[in-house]
Amino acid sequence: LLIADADGKAAVAAGVTADLTAQASAVDIVKAVVAELGGKGGGGRPDMAQGGAKDVANADAAISAAEAILKG
Repeated sequence: LLIADADGKAAVAAGVTADLTAQASAVDIVKAVVAELGGKGGGGRPDMAQGGAKDVANADAAISAAEAILKG
């Protein structure tokens, strides 16, 4: 999971290794993270996805959202 400050906006990317995509989708992770950062979605493939949001101010909550998905 990468959350970066890109000129005042949040850029989000997530990758999941091929052997784990049945348990966790990068798309689901990105959508949850982007929602916490004030954005509206994201997309890609189960192994790699990206999205954007307004800012990185809620990065801690966004990381917690990603952890919740990984824990199931």
